[in-house]
Amino acid sequence: MNPLCGRCNLVVYPTEKVNCLDKYWHKGCFSCEVCKMTLNMKNYKGFAKRPYCNAHYPKTNFTCVADTPENLRLKQQSKMQSHVLYREDFEKNKGKGFSAVADTPEMQRMKKLQDQISNIKYHEEFEKKKTGGEVPHQQPSNPSPAAFQPPAASQNFHYEPAPVPAQAAAAAPPPSAGKRYRAVYDYAAADEDEVSFVDGDVIIDVQQIDEGWMYGRVERTGQQGMLPANYVEAI
Repeated sequence: MNPLCGRCNLVVYPTEKVNCLDKYWHKGCFSCEVCKMTLNMKNYKGFAKRPYCNAHYPKTNFTCVADTPENLRLKQQSKMQSHVLYREDFEKNKGKGFSAVADTPEMQRMKKLQDQISNIKYHEEFEKKKTGGEVPHQQPSNPSPAAFQPPAASQNFHYEPAPVPAQAAAAAPPPSAGKRYRAVYDYAAADEDEVSFVDGDVIIDVQQIDEGWMYGRVERTGQQGMLPANYVEAI
């Protein structure tokens, strides 16, 4: 049995049949719904199972959704679900990341020691590049960690706000009793009782405190305080 045409609803015979858009059409009936221009399989555009030409093809536009109470409720519910998922993920991964390290006096001392060693290595590399080769080592070949440790008074500075006898003993000596030294490296003070200087500064009124630390005054700036012994040389 021959099918019916999708437009004129008459019988479509095989010699004039067009099968498109889930329907059968006469060749002359397969035309644009608006301008009635005859179409073929190459230039038609289907919309709602009806043929259209390119000029009259219906334009699809986005529709605006009304901000109704139901939509507001759904929006709020979505936000709450997102917040719950975030909290679950946070609780699940809590403790798996990096942990904070307490800033204890011992950690501060180790940090200062690392900074000083890095500064010494930097100056060694700088002197090698400046002279084009190896330079004499201007500091102890194997400095022990004790050489960089501040005295007990300096270590207690972080958690002993009151002056201690050891700090009082480190008062500035009489100018006539000190020695003169020249700085061979830059040094930035890490504590309030230390003094900063640059390479070439002259340190006067110097007195030895222990194996690794001295007390003196920078002639260029007039500042006085403690300084590492392996950062200067006698003149």
